Amino acid sequence: MLTTTKASTRSFVPSLCSAEEAYDFEHFRDRLARPEVLAHAVAVCVFRAPLLAVPVGGPRRGGYMSFDLLPLAIGARGLLTNRPGFPNLRVRWSPYRDTCHTVEWGDPAPEWWEDDAVFGRFYGYSEAAITTFVRQHPRPSPAVSVPCSPTAP
Repeated sequence: MLTTTKASTRSFVPSLCSAEEAYDFEHFRDRLARPEVLAHAVAVCVFRAPLLAVPVGGPRRGGYMSFDLLPLAIGARGLLTNRPGFPNLRVRWSPYRDTCHTVEWGDPAPEWWEDDAVFGRFYGYSEAAITTFVRQHPRPSPAVSVPCSPTAP
């Protein structure tokens, strides 16, 4: 027997909880140049999964969170509105199905082509964390051309 139930809209409404409950709290605490900025952080809970929203402060000039569903991004922006450390909140709506929508705050992020170290400093990571990341994620050299076709010589 097939039954239908009305989809719950509650599951699409994010909520806030304490920063320490966030799954990624330790990740940020261990990598930020000034972890004391976490005093104003909060966790945004989506589908019962708390993820950290790190405010601006000290060397951290901006922040963002990604969401696959636009209503979640809009809801998160509403939750962060008027909270200390989350100025200039905006939703960047992705027109592509395979790309997330983002909620951003603070200064606009550097352009996509910038070096990873520039992004690391913008988001307030320590020099040690930036060095480790860059070492573990080397960028391909633009001088090296890799054929796109498997039949190319």
